[in-house]
Amino acid sequence: FYIEHNRGHHVRVATPEDPATSRFGESFYEFLPRCVYGSIKSAWEIEKQRLQKQGKSVWSIENDNLQAWAISVALFAAMTAWLGWWALPFMIVQGAYGGSLLEVVNYLEHYG
Repeated sequence: FYIEHNRGHHVRVATPEDPATSRFGESFYEFLPRCVYGSIKSAWEIEKQRLQKQGKSVWSIENDNLQAWAISVALFAAMTAWLGWWALPFMIVQGAYGGSLLEVVNYLEHYG
């Protein structure tokens, strides 16, 4: 999130290139998948360009996207090991719910 938000969204806010800016006439349910997938794609491209400038592979340990995703996987694994498999669906739903709340705010703040 922070890669796209700080290095993408803040640079391109309120332009057609910003996946986190809702379009005029676009419903939230049209906006949500475009924003989520567009933000992931944008964050990946931003990191790819940053790492290429340093002469490093996008698959290096210094990729901030990979680090954030690995931390999430480790957290989910630790919580599942501690609480059992029954807790995993609750964590997934909680993550999706929290993410959708964030995108509702994006939709309202940047509509049109």
